[in-house]
Amino acid sequence: MKRKLANLRRRFRKFFHFKRLKIVEQNVIVLLVAVIIPMTIGGVVISNINQKVVRAQLRQNASLIAGMVSTEIDFFTNSVLKNLEQIKTALSYMKTKEEQYIYLDSISGMAFGREKLDIVYSKYEVDVLKNKNKKEGRSTIYLQMDNGRYLVATYNLDDLDDELFKALNDDKRQIYVLGTDLNLIASHNFDGAVFEESFNLLPKNKAISRYETPVVYGKIKNEPLVYIKKRSPEITIIVNTPKSLTDQTIYQSRLKIISMVLLVAIAIIGLGGLHSYSLYMNIRQLFKGIMAVAKGNYKRQIRLITSAFTPYEMVFLASEFNKMAGQLQNTYLKLDETNKELNSMNEFRKNLIDTVSHELRTPLTSIQGYTSRLLRQDIVIDEEMKLKSLRIIKEQTERLKHLIEDLLTVPDIEQFRLRTAIDKVWLQDIMENARTLVKTKDRNDIIINMADNFPQVSADKERLVQVFVNLFENAVKYSEPYTSIVVEGLIENDVPTIRVRNKCEVIPQDKLEQLFEKFIRLDDNTTRTTRGTGLGLFIVKALVDAMDAEIALASDEEWGFTVEIKFKLPQQAEVLNAARS
Repeated sequence: MKRKLANLRRRFRKFFHFKRLKIVEQNVIVLLVAVIIPMTIGGVVISNINQKVVRAQLRQNASLIAGMVSTEIDFFTNSVLKNLEQIKTALSYMKTKEEQYIYLDSISGMAFGREKLDIVYSKYEVDVLKNKNKKEGRSTIYLQMDNGRYLVATYNLDDLDDELFKALNDDKRQIYVLGTDLNLIASHNFDGAVFEESFNLLPKNKAISRYETPVVYGKIKNEPLVYIKKRSPEITIIVNTPKSLTDQTIYQSRLKIISMVLLVAIAIIGLGGLHSYSLYMNIRQLFKGIMAVAKGNYKRQIRLITSAFTPYEMVFLASEFNKMAGQLQNTYLKLDETNKELNSMNEFRKNLIDTVSHELRTPLTSIQGYTSRLLRQDIVIDEEMKLKSLRIIKEQTERLKHLIEDLLTVPDIEQFRLRTAIDKVWLQDIMENARTLVKTKDRNDIIINMADNFPQVSADKERLVQVFVNLFENAVKYSEPYTSIVVEGLIENDVPTIRVRNKCEVIPQDKLEQLFEKFIRLDDNTTRTTRGTGLGLFIVKALVDAMDAEIALASDEEWGFTVEIKFKLPQQAEVLNAARS
């Protein structure tokens, strides 16, 4: 029981463990509580209030536009009726029907939108003409004359649209004017789907329909619909507020408010956090300097971001710290130099061990495997398999021999004990011999292009074989599959020159300059894709220099890698040796 209580107390303390916050964390909490949360709440409240205000404004504007259209309809109707009254009076002074019809024809098109004037004898004829005009998309207005006949005027609805909505050309709202039978008489920004939806949402209960008063209806608060019913003439006006106008007013206004709140919050945070940021960055520099010295980096100096807000104590502390670090650096300078030398020797030893162990393991494994196969008595090995096994054992043995020769050459090079037996040498024979010692892969043929009369050069025959074996093996290892290694022999300014070229990716100049160093490979130890010790070009350079020849490396788009060796002719070597002696 006591153990359970102790475990509970331990968990409770661990859960409610007090953690000291960093300066940045404290500043973030202060800004969050004092600025961000209040500004966010204020922005939301202001946005909601603004939405209600703009919504009420949209309703009011829709009602005003409906009233404007109603006024325009009244004005147009009164103008038409007054005009017809004048025509009626003029007709009463004419004695014959012929005179009346001539007069009507002459003034039919004089009024805006009027297409025709006619006189009919009965109300029935008026209704017939009215239905006909309705089918043709025209409006009919009539007036009874003193003699019982009717003066009928026919108007084009398109012209009526222009007259009614001429003051609303730039308004995005949809406006629909319905006749007595709720048929569409005129419209502004007509949209079939919007008209049908607005028409279906009209209140069907006549008790709630009020004449000459704008009524707001619809389901979407931010997209108000307004209608007005008129008695004389008996028409209905519908004004719809589209979503695009709502977005332009409510949502853009809300975005502006939120943007302003964010800008104000950012300004407050920036001004309030400027001093804290400067202080934090300087303290961070102090921390980094202390941590660097603790890890042994005595070169580290503290560089403060100084300003009028930087405290004197911090500047003094940074100055004293830099003095201490400088004294430590001077004290341990000799120790660092000694450590570098030891590290260099240790790195050489490590590279040598890694290279030898890696390169010896593969051929030894192959030799051991194929030797064990040949010694087995429980299986029957045919002659072809024996020859293949012996051939592989021979190849791996030659590889080991070549590796050992390279490794034995390195100390001679390092200690300047490399000896050469200079003599006259036929390069054709040397390269043919080297080609037979190199195993190609992926059809990387070695093509030797040399004239039969290529002169003899001054070199060490055995060392020269080692040079070209290393160059050919290097070319085979790094060549692209199914490409040839081309060896060219030419005379340039009486200088015998050999170029060994192979196709590969272009080698950067900085990497190219390092290839003559020990243990340098185009692929490092962690991503090794080709075998090799990394000593081939190092040995080649040393052997070529020992034979008084010159070697250079190049890389371009045409040939990924080119090695050029310039030899001396025997007579040139004799003159040089005589001058040295």
